[in-house]
Amino acid sequence: MVSTDAAAARSRPDDRRAGRNVVVLALAQAVLGAQMPVNIVLGGLSGQMLSPHPCLATLPITVIMFMSMVSAPTVSAVMGRLGRRPGFLLGAGGGALGGLLSAVALWQNSFALFLVGAAFTGVYMGAHGFYRFAAADGASDTFRPKAISWVMAGGLASAVLGPQLVKQTADLMMPLPVPTPGIGLGLDVAFLPVPFATSYLSLVALNVIGALLFLFLDAPKPAPRRPGAPRGRTVAELLTTPRIAVAVVAGMVSYALMNLVMTSTPLAVVGCGFTEGNAADIVMVHVLAMFIPSFFTGHLINRFGVERIIAAGLLILAASGAVALSGVQLENFFIALFLLGIGWNFGYIGATAMLAGAHSDEERSRVQGLNDFCVFGMVTLASLASGGLMNCWGGDAAQGWAAVNWAMIPFLTLAGGALLWFVLRKPEAA
Repeated sequence: MVSTDAAAARSRPDDRRAGRNVVVLALAQAVLGAQMPVNIVLGGLSGQMLSPHPCLATLPITVIMFMSMVSAPTVSAVMGRLGRRPGFLLGAGGGALGGLLSAVALWQNSFALFLVGAAFTGVYMGAHGFYRFAAADGASDTFRPKAISWVMAGGLASAVLGPQLVKQTADLMMPLPVPTPGIGLGLDVAFLPVPFATSYLSLVALNVIGALLFLFLDAPKPAPRRPGAPRGRTVAELLTTPRIAVAVVAGMVSYALMNLVMTSTPLAVVGCGFTEGNAADIVMVHVLAMFIPSFFTGHLINRFGVERIIAAGLLILAASGAVALSGVQLENFFIALFLLGIGWNFGYIGATAMLAGAHSDEERSRVQGLNDFCVFGMVTLASLASGGLMNCWGGDAAQGWAAVNWAMIPFLTLAGGALLWFVLRKPEAA
């Protein structure tokens, strides 16, 4: 009886603990999340510089997303067995190693090694996706959407930090060992220009700081599963649950379309005659738009319902594509990427909130791992398609950029249709 009461007490919502964890996770989002804009701005440009074919320019970003997909179920299983902290530390370690290997690859002009660095960065991305789920752990139904939103709002700082890192470090010279003239095999140290290498080295420091933040996370190790305890639904049963299926589809489409367009943005901006600094500023505005709405997205979900917020996100994503297709002036890029960020926020946070309320505790790691596997699988395809559409479709950057944005239509149709189907049959689906 005592053990049953204790288990029941542990399962009750504790918004005070959840609130403390939200602070830690929001700080981690701010620091570690700065890697995303750095990799987006420099991943395609570095790939274009190192790759043997222009169509492979965005392959490093594709590798990041692929490894996010592959590692998400493993990270989720680690968290289900050992707790959130070990999984997050695993991700920070992957991010640090990825930044280091990417810098070395740029020094050695090795596209293959750059892809290896991208793969380790993908492990970080796989763990990073669980910050929003960790925010929901132990929270009440009312506090849960707010907790998810506030953690995502931590990305506001990363939206500024990441692009500023690029602007301040992209052209810095790097101290490297070089042969000393006239002294045979002797080596000296010289400062040589290695584009973007210092930017990737700065990611190592970000991951070290982020790892230290997780020491303050109050996330106990999950209790061992008792013999005879319920296992929850199977994967097939979960995927055929209407609320879970629609949440997964909405999350996949929102994230994939954001990645499809954002991955091509630096290539399109530079290809249309603007500078790398312009590209960094546009990505900064985009990432700000991704996270600023998080301060009130949770309140909007509680007031209007998660289905309406997801629908609004899909409509704003469509508006982003329309602005991008209307011209390739600098203001078109800024407005389109601003709308793209807001649309992603509503669609992705809405999908996360829908999913978080659709499973039991024993199904948590299974559902979350499955969801992120599907989401990052779609994102992987989107980032791969992004480079092909941008560099290998049409005769110039403007035509490639148009192809990228036209490609949004079938995915928006899929997500919108799934959401409409769910709303029309909601009493039965619930």
